[in-house]
Amino acid sequence: MHRGKLVVIGAGYVGSTCAFTLMRSGIFSEIVIIDVNHDKAEGDALDMSHGAAFVAPVRVTAGDYSDCRGADMIIIAAGANQKNGETRIDLLKRNAQILKSIVENIKKNTSDYPILLVVSNPVDILTYITYKLSGWPIKRVIGSGTVLDTSRLKFMLSGYTGIDARNIHTYIIGEHGDSEIAAWSATTIGGLSLDEFCDAENSCGGKSRDEMLGEVRGAAYEIIEKKGATFYAIALAVERIVRAIVNDEHSILTVSSVLEGDYGISDVCLSVPTVVGGDGIVRIIETPLSDEEKDGLKESAGKLSGLLRELGF
Repeated sequence: MHRGKLVVIGAGYVGSTCAFTLMRSGIFSEIVIIDVNHDKAEGDALDMSHGAAFVAPVRVTAGDYSDCRGADMIIIAAGANQKNGETRIDLLKRNAQILKSIVENIKKNTSDYPILLVVSNPVDILTYITYKLSGWPIKRVIGSGTVLDTSRLKFMLSGYTGIDARNIHTYIIGEHGDSEIAAWSATTIGGLSLDEFCDAENSCGGKSRDEMLGEVRGAAYEIIEKKGATFYAIALAVERIVRAIVNDEHSILTVSSVLEGDYGISDVCLSVPTVVGGDGIVRIIETPLSDEEKDGLKESAGKLSGLLRELGF
């Protein structure tokens, strides 16, 4: 198996944890960390490298944008944090400028369209901007989307039902944020719909669907309130996406990508069930949804489109 080269841009909590998780995975033979704070990137690279005896051979270094040459994949995990009193749109404008600089530097140092995996938030907005600024083929610009949110819902349903989270089939779709929705009509456990399973097993903890979705939407806020940032689970989600790409798995994941008429939505990045393989996005799966879910997905798309217009995209 070809073990290629990964570049991680951004050595904050999320970028560093993604680099560490992927270093342990054995997927890549080379990982380069780039950050505006080069000392931080060097410290992370050294710290990881000292675990060489415990993982498959991998070279981890701190670098600069020239190291994007020959990369198979570039993870973008850089971005500014919100300042006190700063509006969301002002934060978005600052992050759009940061992203513009990053993408320009990537373009100067690559020629073969490595897959761009955007993890920075707000991920749907920044994935769309990355696509527009890069000129990359649409299938090779991907956002981490609601892969983590979907895992959170599976975790919660597992607690209520007593079933292994890996055997619960469900999706969080739409924006990675407050307008995301749960595709309850597509949720199955052991071939049964959620209602059928809960009725048959007399379980599900008595929680309403709105309460469960509220817990998923609020999960990151709760973690941030307690420890300042979320980074472990998103790193695992990123590893899952990366593995699907590198191994050409054709796995169905709720990554964020530009929709082109799917679900009646165009020219915006949203998370929906998507076949992910070696070239990135293989195709979108149009999962049957209830009318309420379709409306919720379109409302989510409208919210993101409005923000993009405010940013001039």
